[in-house]
Amino acid sequence: LMQLPWQVQLFIASAGIFFSFSYFAVLQEDVYKKPYGGEYFKYTFLALVAERGINALIGLFGVCILGSSGLIIPRRDIFLSGISQMLAMAGSNEALRYVSYPTQVLGKSCKMVPVMAGGIVLAGKSYTAFEYVQVLLMTVGVCIFNLCGKKKKGGTQDSAFGMLLIGFSLVMDAVTGGLQDKVKKRTKELNPDAGEKPVPTMHESMFWTNASGCIVALLLGFFTSHIIEGIAFCRKNPEVLWAILLYSLASAVGQNFIYYTITQFNPLVLTTVTTTRKIFTTIYSVFRNPANKLAAAQWGGCGLVFVGMILDIVATACCKKQKHPPKREMAVASPTAPVKEPAETEEQPLLTKV
Repeated sequence: LMQLPWQVQLFIASAGIFFSFSYFAVLQEDVYKKPYGGEYFKYTFLALVAERGINALIGLFGVCILGSSGLIIPRRDIFLSGISQMLAMAGSNEALRYVSYPTQVLGKSCKMVPVMAGGIVLAGKSYTAFEYVQVLLMTVGVCIFNLCGKKKKGGTQDSAFGMLLIGFSLVMDAVTGGLQDKVKKRTKELNPDAGEKPVPTMHESMFWTNASGCIVALLLGFFTSHIIEGIAFCRKNPEVLWAILLYSLASAVGQNFIYYTITQFNPLVLTTVTTTRKIFTTIYSVFRNPANKLAAAQWGGCGLVFVGMILDIVATACCKKQKHPPKREMAVASPTAPVKEPAETEEQPLLTKV
């Protein structure tokens, strides 16, 4: 792959991210929104055990085959970040039972809102007018989308409880970001001779983060009966289990394409690809599922959110041009190389955040 022209490498990396997570999104929506024998899947912790477990196994496989960083890993801190990540996913996955897929994606796209609010209230941070415009556009867009929705045939409007679950997920995303900052700090403290910014390899992070999330999801699953009842549901409807396993595998494959994109190109490329993927899957979900049909005003709300997401790319690009010469970044990738700091995306909580 390294011998190919960089344009071909970029196409392969972008296509890998785009199709892996688009396939993930389609299957996940089907798992939660399709009726199976008159019943709907409601065993979120079982799905998370499968997804976290498969990602952990692939991470472990990567470490065994490609090697480790040789660093002392702050396992307690990365364990806690894995738990908060899993809870964030639990909130967003469970929300699919109460809101449409487009609502979930648009809501989760507003991560910067709680982050900015927390920064102002808790840390006294200041933000630029451009950043305030981004947040305003996305907030207004989500409000328009939800307030102007029509009641769907054969279904109901998005519920307030579903929106609360998305809000919980966003809060846990913010908590995860803080915990991961602590992981970086502790890694540096534990490895004083490993350079200025010692970080584990992608597969080390992938293993430890997902392993902790899998363990806690398993415990919560037994406590809530999601494991036992979910297995019984899957035995009656084996296509659900196959869909969960396939989208879990797609998630793990996508993580590796994300890592490749970060090491070979730069975070701006990653942000552009993942933003395009979110826009595509939202629109595709509307057209493939009649229950997700949008009113004219809701399309306007979608447009505002998408503009806010695109402005984030523009801001990143402008900032990059000011700091560096206008040339394409190209790193010599190594399987055990430390992961560069990427822009935050839904797809890669393991590297920032997936």
